[in-house]
Amino acid sequence: MKIYKKLMMLGLFAVSPLTYAASGLVFIHGTGHQTDALSDYWTREFVDSVRQGAASPDNYLVINCDFDQYMWDDAAAGCLAGQLTQFIESKNINDLTLLTHSNGGNVVRWILSNPTWDSRYPKIINATSRVIALAPSSGGTPLADAVTQGNVFETSLGWLLGYGSDAVKQQQVSWMSSYNNSWLYGTSGRPALPSPFEVVVGSDVDSAFWDGDSYCAGYQYQVALETTQNWLDDCSDGFLECQSQSAAGTVWFKDIQRTAGKEPLSHQQSRRACFNLDTLIRDHI
Repeated sequence: MKIYKKLMMLGLFAVSPLTYAASGLVFIHGTGHQTDALSDYWTREFVDSVRQGAASPDNYLVINCDFDQYMWDDAAAGCLAGQLTQFIESKNINDLTLLTHSNGGNVVRWILSNPTWDSRYPKIINATSRVIALAPSSGGTPLADAVTQGNVFETSLGWLLGYGSDAVKQQQVSWMSSYNNSWLYGTSGRPALPSPFEVVVGSDVDSAFWDGDSYCAGYQYQVALETTQNWLDDCSDGFLECQSQSAAGTVWFKDIQRTAGKEPLSHQQSRRACFNLDTLIRDHI
């Protein structure tokens, strides 16, 4: 200790040896009001597999917020900022990886793009090393327009989008275009996000009953997403067109480029341990 004090006096120690920093991994769900996202949105299998690739596997957090609200709402971005800040401060995290799905990517982009909106945002921005965005709805979806306008598909889309929530309205194509042009970073012609925003794009839906791959993450969801896919471009995951998913940040990979058996990832499958997605993310982080 005497040697340490002398070294401190000489300025050879800038910080106490008791001070440390750590890495952390956060799972951020998409649209919906989650109270147990670990079980209901991601599954324990997916989370436990992915976090094994982290430098500190036990330093992880599964977010539970109300993402039925507009992204900037206190129940959405405010809730996320609160949980992230507590995680960062309690674990002394300075190397944070955010793993988002769907509309969760928009809520994260709101925080990263608007540092003066909330006094908690700068700490989150400084700690965030990168975002891995699974099927982000960066450009919105025509299905949100259909639901908002009371289209016949509203009932079949309820499990995916909810019914007429603010988050659904927000994800209308023209609305997201406006937000991207005015409030959010990362899209073409706009400032870059302060951290890499790496996108995984889902490109198709398989629902053939004789194909075992159609049952990963629930066959009933595959059937529903194949139906809604009729409203979208040929390249879509049943909820989002590929161009929407790739509208912000940079594409890490399109599903069939790296998944086992070159299988496509539907919007449901891109948050589950399907076709080695969990292993790909684990190895990447």
